[in-house]
Amino acid sequence: MKKLRTKFIIFMYENSQKQYRKYFKKKKRQWQFNEEQLLSFKQDSLGRTLGEFYKNHGFRMIPKMENHDVYHLITDCSTNIQDEIAMQYLLFGNGKRSAYLLGVLALGTIVFPEYFKNYLQAFKKGQQMKTFHHWNFEELLWQNFDSLKDFIKQKETPVFY
Repeated sequence: MKKLRTKFIIFMYENSQKQYRKYFKKKKRQWQFNEEQLLSFKQDSLGRTLGEFYKNHGFRMIPKMENHDVYHLITDCSTNIQDEIAMQYLLFGNGKRSAYLLGVLALGTIVFPEYFKNYLQAFKKGQQMKTFHHWNFEELLWQNFDSLKDFIKQKETPVFY
Protein backbone atom coordinates (compact mmCIF):
# COMPACT_ATOMS: atom_id res chain seq x y z
CA MET A 1 0.00 0.00 0.00
CA LYS A 2 2.86 2.40 0.84
CA LYS A 3 4.41 1.71 -2.56
CA LEU A 4 1.16 2.67 -4.28
CA ARG A 5 0.92 5.90 -2.26
CA THR A 6 4.52 6.73 -3.18
CA LYS A 7 3.79 6.14 -6.87
CA PHE A 8 0.75 8.42 -6.59
CA ILE A 9 2.80 11.27 -5.08
CA ILE A 10 5.52 10.84 -7.74
CA PHE A 11 2.85 10.91 -10.46
CA MET A 12 1.36 14.11 -9.02
CA TYR A 13 4.80 15.73 -8.76
CA GLU A 14 5.86 14.82 -12.29
CA ASN A 15 2.60 16.06 -13.77
CA SER A 16 2.59 19.34 -11.88
CA GLN A 17 6.23 20.48 -12.07
CA LYS A 18 6.28 21.50 -15.73
CA GLN A 19 3.17 23.67 -15.36
CA TYR A 20 4.43 25.09 -12.07
CA ARG A 21 7.72 26.22 -13.63
CA LYS A 22 5.90 27.56 -16.69
CA TYR A 23 3.29 29.64 -14.88
CA PHE A 24 4.79 30.45 -11.48
CA LYS A 25 8.53 30.70 -12.14
CA LYS A 26 8.32 33.02 -15.17
CA LYS A 27 10.43 35.80 -13.69
CA LYS A 28 13.08 33.47 -12.35
CA ARG A 29 15.99 32.57 -14.62
CA GLN A 30 17.92 29.34 -14.57
CA TRP A 31 21.41 29.34 -13.15
CA GLN A 32 24.42 30.04 -15.37
CA PHE A 33 26.23 26.90 -14.17
CA ASN A 34 25.66 23.25 -15.01
CA GLU A 35 26.44 20.16 -12.93
CA GLU A 36 29.95 19.72 -14.33
CA GLN A 37 30.87 23.37 -13.81
CA LEU A 38 29.80 23.10 -10.17
CA LEU A 39 32.37 20.35 -9.70
CA SER A 40 35.12 22.82 -10.61
CA PHE A 41 34.35 25.02 -7.60
CA LYS A 42 36.69 25.03 -4.60
CA GLN A 43 36.55 21.80 -2.56
CA ASP A 44 34.61 23.09 0.48
CA SER A 45 32.29 25.45 -1.39
CA LEU A 46 28.53 25.28 -1.74
CA GLY A 47 28.99 24.98 -5.52
CA ARG A 48 31.25 21.93 -5.27
CA THR A 49 29.01 20.32 -2.63
CA LEU A 50 26.00 20.82 -4.90
CA GLY A 51 27.90 19.42 -7.91
CA GLU A 52 28.81 16.34 -5.88
CA PHE A 53 25.18 15.99 -4.78
CA TYR A 54 24.10 15.82 -8.42
CA LYS A 55 26.91 13.42 -9.34
CA ASN A 56 26.39 11.07 -6.38
CA HIS A 57 22.61 10.87 -6.90
CA GLY A 58 22.69 10.77 -10.69
CA PHE A 59 20.51 13.90 -10.80
CA ARG A 60 20.33 16.66 -13.38
CA MET A 61 19.61 20.28 -12.59
CA ILE A 62 16.02 21.33 -13.22
CA PRO A 63 15.96 24.87 -14.66
CA LYS A 64 14.59 27.48 -12.23
CA MET A 65 14.47 24.89 -9.42
CA GLU A 66 18.14 24.90 -8.45
CA ASN A 67 17.57 26.38 -4.99
CA HIS A 68 15.44 23.34 -4.14
CA ASP A 69 18.49 21.10 -4.35
CA VAL A 70 20.44 23.47 -2.12
CA TYR A 71 17.62 23.20 0.41
CA HIS A 72 18.27 19.44 0.56
CA LEU A 73 21.91 20.09 1.41
CA ILE A 74 21.38 22.72 4.09
CA THR A 75 18.42 21.00 5.76
CA ASP A 76 19.80 17.45 5.69
CA CYS A 77 16.55 16.21 4.11
CA SER A 78 17.03 13.24 1.82
CA THR A 79 15.29 12.91 -1.53
CA ASN A 80 12.85 10.15 -0.63
CA ILE A 81 9.17 11.11 -0.85
CA GLN A 82 8.55 11.48 2.88
CA ASP A 83 11.64 13.69 3.30
CA GLU A 84 10.60 15.79 0.30
CA ILE A 85 7.32 16.45 2.08
CA ALA A 86 9.14 17.06 5.38
CA MET A 87 11.37 19.59 3.64
CA GLN A 88 8.28 21.47 2.48
CA TYR A 89 7.09 21.54 6.09
CA LEU A 90 10.51 22.87 7.10
CA LEU A 91 10.28 25.59 4.45
CA PHE A 92 6.77 26.46 5.64
CA GLY A 93 8.16 26.81 9.17
CA ASN A 94 10.90 29.00 7.71
CA GLY A 95 8.29 31.37 6.29
CA LYS A 96 7.93 30.24 2.69
CA ARG A 97 4.42 30.55 1.32
CA SER A 98 3.17 29.41 -2.07
CA ALA A 99 0.14 27.62 -3.41
CA TYR A 100 2.34 24.75 -4.57
CA LEU A 101 3.93 24.34 -1.13
CA LEU A 102 0.51 24.34 0.56
CA GLY A 103 -0.68 21.72 -1.92
CA VAL A 104 2.31 19.51 -1.10
CA LEU A 105 1.63 19.88 2.63
CA ALA A 106 -2.04 18.98 2.25
CA LEU A 107 -1.54 16.09 -0.14
CA GLY A 108 1.52 14.76 1.69
CA THR A 109 -0.30 14.81 5.02
CA ILE A 110 -3.34 13.04 3.59
CA VAL A 111 -1.32 10.40 1.75
CA PHE A 112 1.25 9.79 4.51
CA PRO A 113 -0.47 10.63 7.83
CA GLU A 114 1.82 8.24 9.71
CA TYR A 115 4.70 10.70 9.12
CA PHE A 116 2.91 13.70 10.61
CA LYS A 117 5.14 13.72 13.73
CA ASN A 118 8.18 13.93 11.43
CA TYR A 119 6.53 16.70 9.45
CA LEU A 120 5.78 18.64 12.62
CA GLN A 121 9.41 18.28 13.74
CA ALA A 122 10.55 19.55 10.34
CA PHE A 123 8.21 22.54 10.66
CA LYS A 124 9.70 23.39 14.06
CA LYS A 125 13.23 22.94 12.69
CA GLY A 126 12.42 25.47 9.96
CA GLN A 127 11.23 27.94 12.60
CA GLN A 128 14.54 27.58 14.43
CA MET A 129 16.64 28.46 11.39
CA LYS A 130 17.47 31.83 9.89
CA THR A 131 15.02 32.71 7.17
CA PHE A 132 16.72 31.40 4.03
CA HIS A 133 13.96 30.28 1.68
CA HIS A 134 14.14 33.51 -0.36
CA TRP A 135 17.94 33.62 -0.79
CA ASN A 136 19.54 33.44 -4.22
CA PHE A 137 21.97 30.60 -3.61
CA GLU A 138 23.60 31.03 -7.02
CA GLU A 139 25.30 34.12 -5.57
CA LEU A 140 26.61 32.02 -2.67
CA LEU A 141 28.11 29.10 -4.62
CA TRP A 142 31.64 30.29 -3.75
CA GLN A 143 30.97 30.33 0.00
CA ASN A 144 32.24 27.64 2.35
CA PHE A 145 29.39 25.15 2.59
CA ASP A 146 29.81 24.22 6.27
CA SER A 147 30.02 27.86 7.36
CA LEU A 148 26.94 28.74 5.33
CA LYS A 149 25.01 25.79 6.73
CA ASP A 150 26.04 26.65 10.31
CA PHE A 151 25.04 30.29 9.77
CA ILE A 152 21.57 29.30 8.53
CA LYS A 153 21.01 26.92 11.43
CA GLN A 154 21.47 29.77 13.93
CA LYS A 155 18.13 31.37 14.69
CA GLU A 156 18.04 35.12 14.39
CA THR A 157 17.94 36.63 17.85
CA PRO A 158 16.34 39.99 18.54
CA VAL A 159 18.58 42.83 19.62
CA PHE A 160 17.37 44.75 22.66
CA TYR A 161 18.37 48.33 23.29
